Amino acid sequence: MKINKRKIVDALRLATLPLVPVYVLITVIRNFLFDVKIFPSTKVEATVISVGNLTVGGSGKTPLVIYLTKLLKQNGKKVAVLSRGYGRKTSGFVFVSDGNGIKTNIEDCGDEIYQTVLECSVPAAVSESRVKGAKQLLAKSEVDTLVLDDAFQHRWIFRDLDILIFEQRFLLEASPLRRTFLPTGLLREDFSSTKRADIIVLNRKFSEQKEIPERLQKYFKKDSKRCCGQDRKVFTARYSAKGFFDIKKKTLYEAKEFEGQKSLVISGIANPHSFFKALEQLNIDTENRMIFRDHKFYTSEDIQNIRKQFYATNVHSVITTQKDAVKLMQFKKELDDIDIFYLKIELQFDKEEEFTNEIFKKLSEPKKK
Repeated sequence: MKINKRKIVDALRLATLPLVPVYVLITVIRNFLFDVKIFPSTKVEATVISVGNLTVGGSGKTPLVIYLTKLLKQNGKKVAVLSRGYGRKTSGFVFVSDGNGIKTNIEDCGDEIYQTVLECSVPAAVSESRVKGAKQLLAKSEVDTLVLDDAFQHRWIFRDLDILIFEQRFLLEASPLRRTFLPTGLLREDFSSTKRADIIVLNRKFSEQKEIPERLQKYFKKDSKRCCGQDRKVFTARYSAKGFFDIKKKTLYEAKEFEGQKSLVISGIANPHSFFKALEQLNIDTENRMIFRDHKFYTSEDIQNIRKQFYATNVHSVITTQKDAVKLMQFKKELDDIDIFYLKIELQFDKEEEFTNEIFKKLSEPKKK
């Protein structure tokens, strides 16, 4: 008998439903205390840009952080990135990079910041406390701009620009259980919290652009004054597949070279749906799959299982995500006889010039603390 995993997950979600009102009450009180300045937001000696979302899971925060970091560097800013380091095996402040080289290992800092540093070559650190982390990172790096990865809810630090990103698929989600608050659903805050954002990004990933459900449209009106009188723009974005990157040869190949190829597809990300959709659009055979939990740190046993599956299915190569690739790279010796590629993606805006102009326009306008 085939087990319906979604039904099991929904049953577990339903069991946590009584805890939702407690979570909502705590969140409402906490935000109120920040709104009335009882809880203070600390300003640090740098321009601070926060990238975050209202949900848990993969909305595209890290690709947006990478996009912004590169954009700021290209425009002469001295940029550093600060993250919580979700999934890491350490706590407290960890200095990840000075911009010239990585100073720690992936398990001590987390996969997302590791990926960001490899892509951007900027100073970076992880810390649960963004205020303490920012001050320590600034003391170690000569930078003038900080990009915070996943900090919309971390209101203890003042930010000059608040960017919210949403995955379009979540906004279209049909399941009321997934649409509700933690711990049952995926929502961290109510949609009314979008009023705090300076810019909103709707990320459709590899899907077609679709209309937002009517019940949510009031939160995403473009170029309009919000209820708080804030002028705020909404932008749409998507992922673009640039090809497949060989993690051993450090070479990027065109996607068409992999069309019809039988591969073992490995994924350990929050929402693998868009990854598999992208591969299918590129005519990649995705029948052979190994799916792991988000932020998975691979073990020797996992690597042996990957090897067994690779040879049992008689595939040509392993195809994975960039976030998984940075972790699989730690097992180069054990995987020496297997070709491993990751799908190289970039975030692209439908109105890129307008988005870029809006970023620098907002940064040029003093924001009240």
